[in-house]
This record gives sequence, C-alpha cells and structure tokens, in this order.
Amino acid sequence: MPHHEDSAHIEAHFESSDLVRDIVIGMADGLTVPFALAAGLSGVGASTHVVVIAGLAEIAAGSIAMGLGGYLASRGDSEHYASERRREAREIVERTRDEEEEIYEIFEEYGVTREESDPVLQALKRNPKAWVDFMMRFELGLQEPEVHRARQSAATIAFSYVIGGLVPLVPYMLLADNMHALVASVVITMLALTAFGAAKGRATGAGILRSGLQTVSIGGAAAAAAFLLARLFHSH
Repeated sequence: MPHHEDSAHIEAHFESSDLVRDIVIGMADGLTVPFALAAGLSGVGASTHVVVIAGLAEIAAGSIAMGLGGYLASRGDSEHYASERRREAREIVERTRDEEEEIYEIFEEYGVTREESDPVLQALKRNPKAWVDFMMRFELGLQEPEVHRARQSAATIAFSYVIGGLVPLVPYMLLADNMHALVASVVITMLALTAFGAAKGRATGAGILRSGLQTVSIGGAAAAAAFLLARLFHSH
C-alpha cells in the first residue's frame, strides 16, 4: 500500500530580495571604495594616520550619501506605485471595457481562453480593489512597497557601508608601517570580499564560487587602479 505524507507541502522561496539588495549595495561599496582610497594613499607614501583619518572621513560621507540615495530610490518606488494605482483605479471605472480586454489578454498569455477566464473576470469586477491589485501585479508587474521601506533601506545601506568600510582600515589602525598595513589590508579585504561574495551568491542563488570571484575581482581591480594611478601621478 503506497505511503502518503500527511504533512503540508512547504516551498522554500527566497523572499528578502530588497533587504539583500540593500546589504549588497552598502557592503560592496563599503568594502571597495575605502579600500581603494587606502591603497591610493599608500601609493603616495601617506602615513597610516593620514590613511585612517581620510578613510574614516570617506566612510562618514559615503554612508550618508549611499543611505540618502537608497532613501530617495525607495521613496521614488513608493510614489510610482501610488501613482500607477490611482491611474488603474480610474481606468476600471472610466475605461471598463478596455480593462476587461486586458484581463483576457493577460490570461491568454498563459494559454487560458476567454471562456475559461471569464468567471475570474466577473469575480474581479465584483471586488474593485482586487481588480486593481490584479492589474498592478499582472499588467504592470508592480508590487506594493513595504511600509517604512525608504527609512529601512537608507539605514541598511548606510550601516552596511560603515561595516564594510572599516574592514580595510583596521590594519592601518593597528600597524605603524604603511606598506605592512597595505599588505595586511589587501589580505583582509580580499578575504572579506570573498566571504561577502559567497554569502551573496548563496542567498540569491547566483552561485557561491562565481559570486565570490566576481566580488573579489571588482574590489581588487578598483584598489589596484587607485594604487597605480596614485603612484603614477605622484611620480610626475
């Protein structure tokens, strides 16, 4: 006799894409920009004290700028959603027939005939809010942003930037010799970039190895460019 599972079917889907996006934006820039700045200053022989002061100033300015950018972007998303929702609410009243045709067209994309989708349309017409919700999701591909999303995004990006930015500066805080601090900063930051990239790849399903190598390559290239350009300009 076949065995039947009584437990409910549970699907595990990743649903924190906005949070991960904000962490990735803040952490990636936080690890890369101060690292490149420190490498560039080291390239012209700046003392570890100067590197730390400049790095902390950059972290402060960068975290504020990045956080503000995240706030404005999220506010823009919320305002766009609200504007489109108001438009859809008007259209189901003023252009009812056009909106009905759009419902049919949406279902036809999934292989559902007009006769089969008509009961769904009639049900939506009895519930205008659900009709608007449906059009926002399936016609425009928009989902309502979370409440307080803008402030949460700003705080997450800014905090992630600060955490990431402190990593390459730690060796300069602990070591007096500039070049020793640079070597230690390179090692620590590369490890941090690898771990961060791998964690991002695992969370998003992009692949641990691929994401880790990609993140390290970008961060390393930025720091190497800053170091070489600083040496080049300094020599002239």
